[in-house]
Amino acid sequence: MFGKSILFSEMTPGADWVDRFNEWYDTEHIPVRMVLDGFVGAQRYTRADQPSNLVVYDMTSRGALKTPGYQRVKSEPSERTRWMLQNVTGFTRYLADEIGTAGTLNARAEQAPVLFTAMFAVPEANLADFDAWYIEDHIPILLQNRDWLAVRRFAIADGEPGKYNRLAIHYLQSDAALSSPERARARDTPWRSRMAVHAWFKEGTYATFARHGKRFDTAGS
Repeated sequence: MFGKSILFSEMTPGADWVDRFNEWYDTEHIPVRMVLDGFVGAQRYTRADQPSNLVVYDMTSRGALKTPGYQRVKSEPSERTRWMLQNVTGFTRYLADEIGTAGTLNARAEQAPVLFTAMFAVPEANLADFDAWYIEDHIPILLQNRDWLAVRRFAIADGEPGKYNRLAIHYLQSDAALSSPERARARDTPWRSRMAVHAWFKEGTYATFARHGKRFDTAGS
């Protein structure tokens, strides 16, 4: 189940304790959150170009992080959780609210094998044009590829590192979609060319992730 807000977080375990990290993540770190008010889904991913692990938590709102239950989880971690969080590297954490969707957000998208993400720090003066370009020009072309299942757009409310304010999550059936003719066309329109001249656009960050393990939701599936 998708939510209206997300917690988007990466971390990297040491190469010699990856198995312990995965066991902790799947049996403790995610499950203790999935029983809390406001958490509706979670899916793990591994990054294609580095040993980073991503989790996307779906929440009814960012208020899920302010409940007494969540505050207890954060302030009273187990010894194992404390050790893991003290020893992982590459930590990122972004809180974001959904501002738009495209494609079909169904079970197939929830189980998409590939996640492609794009993050930008868009100046206030350019936000309206950026959002319109993404909605009216960029996404419709991408979705012409049958493996481009869905897109969710977010306004980042808080996060580290970086000062990004826009995040797009693309749900793909195959990473072949990233080298498809449709993506090439989407990256070669006059409107995108107008966006691409800005320094802030050139500083956008992109990442590709592979789905890792089962999806968690409040029904336990």
